[in-house]
Amino acid sequence: MKFEKEISSFLELEYGKTPQDATPTQLYNAVSKAAMRFLAPSWHKQPGKKRACYFSAEFLVGRLVYSNLMNLRLLEKCEDYLKQHGIDPAVFEQIEDDALGNGGLGRLAACFLDSAATHNLPLDGYGIRYRYGLFKQYFKDGFQKETADDWLRFGDPWSVCRPQEKVMVEFGDQKVWAVPYDMPVIGFGGKTINTLRLWEAQGVNEFDFDLFNKQQYELAVKERDEAEWISAVLYPNDDTPQGKRLRLKQQYFFSSASLQSILREYVARHGEDFSFFSQEYAIQLNDTHPTVSIPELLRILMGEYHLPFDQAFTIVKDTFAYTNHTIMAEALEKWDVNLFVSVLPSVYPYVVMIDDSLKRELRSCGILGGDQEKYKIVCTNMVHMARMAIYATHSTNGVARIHTEILKDRVLHEWFSLYPDRFNNKTNGITQRRWLALCNRPLADFITQKIGDGWITDLDQLERLRPLADDSTVLAQFMEIKAEKKKELCAYIKEQEGVQLCADFIFDVQIKRLHEYKRQLLNAFCILDIYFGLKDGRVKDFYPTVFLFGAKAAPGYYRAKGIIKFINEIARLINGDPKMKGKMQVLFVQNYNVSYAQKLIPAADISEQISTAGTEASGTSNMKFMLNGAVTLGTLDGANIEIVERAGEENNYIFGATVQEIEEARDSYHPKKLYEENPRIKRVVDTLIDGTFSDGKTGMFKELYDSLLEGADWHKADQYYLLLDFIPYCEQRLKVNRDYADRLSFTRKCFLNTANAGKFSSDRTIMEYANEIWDIG
Repeated sequence: MKFEKEISSFLELEYGKTPQDATPTQLYNAVSKAAMRFLAPSWHKQPGKKRACYFSAEFLVGRLVYSNLMNLRLLEKCEDYLKQHGIDPAVFEQIEDDALGNGGLGRLAACFLDSAATHNLPLDGYGIRYRYGLFKQYFKDGFQKETADDWLRFGDPWSVCRPQEKVMVEFGDQKVWAVPYDMPVIGFGGKTINTLRLWEAQGVNEFDFDLFNKQQYELAVKERDEAEWISAVLYPNDDTPQGKRLRLKQQYFFSSASLQSILREYVARHGEDFSFFSQEYAIQLNDTHPTVSIPELLRILMGEYHLPFDQAFTIVKDTFAYTNHTIMAEALEKWDVNLFVSVLPSVYPYVVMIDDSLKRELRSCGILGGDQEKYKIVCTNMVHMARMAIYATHSTNGVARIHTEILKDRVLHEWFSLYPDRFNNKTNGITQRRWLALCNRPLADFITQKIGDGWITDLDQLERLRPLADDSTVLAQFMEIKAEKKKELCAYIKEQEGVQLCADFIFDVQIKRLHEYKRQLLNAFCILDIYFGLKDGRVKDFYPTVFLFGAKAAPGYYRAKGIIKFINEIARLINGDPKMKGKMQVLFVQNYNVSYAQKLIPAADISEQISTAGTEASGTSNMKFMLNGAVTLGTLDGANIEIVERAGEENNYIFGATVQEIEEARDSYHPKKLYEENPRIKRVVDTLIDGTFSDGKTGMFKELYDSLLEGADWHKADQYYLLLDFIPYCEQRLKVNRDYADRLSFTRKCFLNTANAGKFSSDRTIMEYANEIWDIG
């Protein structure tokens, strides 16, 4: 039966509705289920092939319906079907994104799964099926507020529950069922379909309302609720002991369930002969969240299948590989031993065994006594997960060239000295299917007209655009596409935010997780400096600009919430000033997510990538902006360095202290001196305390002010060097603004960014993992 007839059939059978009568949710479910039936014959594992398994706490897949239909090559058929029945094809934009991730970590995982399926690589994802996402964000009086992200209220037609494959996960105080839900991961063209297996926690004891007495019933309900809480919410606040306990339970829950599932498959084929295990499975640990998988696999092999330690540990090391995503100390997870033991009493002895093995190996290398402290997995009553991830795997990779070098030279230098062959770089990437073919169809059609459609699976083919960079007709077409995407974004923002933006302005965009090191506060200070400069006549010939922000601050991250409030106060000031009409607009969009990014990125002229040099491991929004024809205004940090190498520094705007310069200035840096000596710096920083803006008597702004000039008991003043980079940033930002006035020349820069974006496909990255780490290429 044709796909279109399947849609009508589902609507009739399940809802008794015609397409015209159906609600958006009913249409969404019917279209999705019809597509699921269409793909079913191809959704199976390829026998006899080694499989890679991607263990990740996040898979930020976004809204699935459009991307899945595109990869199945059913999108145009679906759109035609909807139009024939008088329905706007954008009807599914009412459907929430799948709330299974937060930021770049989860989006990278989603890109990797897409790339692997597209290139016929056997890679499956494993994680948690969160009932609620991080949170839905809205602003009240400029403050971030959070509400539950109940994404499942629209249904989940892209998942298949497999209750017959549930497994038991045991904690020190609790047993729960882990029930798998499988999502198809569809490669472009639909030839290869891998699986994203997400686990939902359920209570062990089923209860009968008629047979149970009241006490038994209440106990059963309590057990069910406590079990379901494990998979209820992404990243519970770990500021409390209860939050830490829940987060550790989450990590063990999906790690143990995934390993049990994999081992069940293996034992069904080979019995209890594990000599082939690492030849059939490679497991990639996406950051430290799933590192507890290491002692858990050791526990299963030794405790349940009675393998000796040396044999079991060899299998563990040959199977696991570790991706490091940060140099931030707070993100290199460690757990209090007492907490670990209380939550995972059956796992902790195997952590000790691994630590003892490490000590023996260190002694054999001549590392003795106190020199072992910086290596120990169990040290100062803490379990150091990153140390375990490096020692008990065969590969540790960074995610951009500079990040990997920082790991080797500074953050993990002692480990690199010990195991140099284990360290390697895999610069991140993005899937061009979602981040160009789907989110910017006019640009995708333009590129296909010029060079054919091979770029959809081989992004290096964009290099064939380079000779067209001096063709004024081509550049004019490219410019018109950007103008079209700006108008679309303005219409969307008018509907979502109630704010009318001017489509003729420069669109200057910073969208990413809210963290001090990403320096949204520096951006805000610079906007204020431009505002003051326009008011007093210092800034002249300024091309009108809209400054856009999108970010969520973690609920317990007080300082990040203060930055959001500060930016919203700046927006209120500037947007309410009649003298700024036609010159400047500022907007912080609410509830930034993947679908919002798909609107913002194609419309951007300037990509703000301004993290302190040496702090952003890679970044991937920088790649998405580059692909869609925006220039990078940024520091020499993360993948910015490689972007500039590919597209040319003359086609981007780099500023600020380098990693080496910051290292050299670290001990002699005095931000208060800069503040006192530079009136522009003083003026913008003082707005935090001089009454220009109100923080609602929360003290948030004073705390930000003190963090810059006085520091705190856990960090030095201005630890991310905002004031050091402030003037260079402002100067470079004004240079971009001046250059934009020559539209043809500026468009050429944008065009060359797109033409040189081929390296940054996740197709390239995943092939490197497949060939150099997993051996599945």
